[in-house]
Amino acid sequence: MSERNTRAELAARMGRVAALSLLAGTVGGAAVLAGEAFVARTRRYAEPELGLALRATVGRTDAPPLRLVLLGDSAALGVGVQQFGETVGGQLAHLLAEGPNGRRVHLSSVGVSGSRSTDLATQVARALLGSRPDVAVILIGANDATTLRRPSDAAAYLGGAVRRLCDAGVEVVVGTCPDLGAVRAVAPPLRQVIGWSGRRTARAQTVAVLEAGGTVVDLATETGAVFRADAGTLCHDGYHPSADGYRVWAHALLPAVAAAAAVASSR
Repeated sequence: MSERNTRAELAARMGRVAALSLLAGTVGGAAVLAGEAFVARTRRYAEPELGLALRATVGRTDAPPLRLVLLGDSAALGVGVQQFGETVGGQLAHLLAEGPNGRRVHLSSVGVSGSRSTDLATQVARALLGSRPDVAVILIGANDATTLRRPSDAAAYLGGAVRRLCDAGVEVVVGTCPDLGAVRAVAPPLRQVIGWSGRRTARAQTVAVLEAGGTVVDLATETGAVFRADAGTLCHDGYHPSADGYRVWAHALLPAVAAAAAVASSR
């Protein structure tokens, strides 16, 4: 056999070995991800606390009123905590009531745990029943990202919800998909996968919300580093925020919500 043929055969063998190694690695990686996904699906997560008030009034009786409604997923309900004052809505309400331009905040939530962006249409209809809210805060995207929904599809539903609220005269603030790479309920490398999916979802959300006339708060950029550094920002299930985590979100949302409230008052 000539030297040229020998080199050609060796190269072919190396190519087959590399291909088999890549295939084995891919299959092995897929098996790891599938196993982690099964564990993540079957583990016990925090449930909505039935005792939490979904409607509350916070602030001085003589302060200017502000009707604030939350829409979205478990974050809009405060899953992971047990007291109203620990939820993101409760903390936002107290911050708005105690600020320099103190408001009497009439807070309600129409969020449903486990919701995805496709569920917002029903929530918008509920939010617009009765007295029109002044400001709506939407917290959505985590369930779209963890189920690997197409970001453009999820964002389109979100944009439609924002547009309906804006057309009804409601100021809208959206907290985009949080940093899912910070959750501890999911092990690597699946954690990195859902983190990547969350970032794609947040980018699509930002475009859709701005086009629909809403205001965006990038929760992953604003608060992700805190959640990654401090395990105490998550509740016992390692997925939903704790009272400290909701406090971090509330402070991140506050400037945009206060600005939206000022716009609503000027009408």
